[in-house]
Amino acid sequence: MKWRRVALLVVAFSLMGGSLLFADAATQKVKLVLNGHEVEDGGYMVDGKTYVPVRHLEGLVEYNDSTKTVSYYKPNVHMFLFTEEGVFGDVKKTGKLKFNVFSQIDNLRTDISAVRVSITAPDGTTKEIQTDEIKDQRDNFWFRTKDFTYDFKTAGRYKVGFYMKASSGSDYVLITEKGINVLK
Repeated sequence: MKWRRVALLVVAFSLMGGSLLFADAATQKVKLVLNGHEVEDGGYMVDGKTYVPVRHLEGLVEYNDSTKTVSYYKPNVHMFLFTEEGVFGDVKKTGKLKFNVFSQIDNLRTDISAVRVSITAPDGTTKEIQTDEIKDQRDNFWFRTKDFTYDFKTAGRYKVGFYMKASSGSDYVLITEKGINVLK
């Protein structure tokens, strides 16, 4: 009688272990590189299809728990950087530069509560250029920062980021970036 119980447990555990091994073989973790940067969480390959967390796709993500629905919104955002002399993208390493960021936003299909523009230096330090609340909800609008002076101390690639905060969210989400090459 005792040996039957032991045999039954051995068979049950063998089946469970085999199922776990099969499930692990069917799901494979893959490296995800987005715009040249490796995403920490990565993605998964399941039955030949790749699955990527939408929160990494630089857009607004809303989750409705009652309907179990994920909505993803990626508005078009075009940024122009300009000084008194005109539009620029590359600058010489001359030190302080006063400029504005002009953004055109269209195809916005969800409500937002605020926008933010910031600049990130090659060493990873970030400085906020401007943050504003959005009171009038429209699917397209223009956003221009006030004059902003920044000290381009080192040569390299700087990034100006445009962020949005969804009305239903609490965090700012990067929507797009504009690069500035600071030449030696």
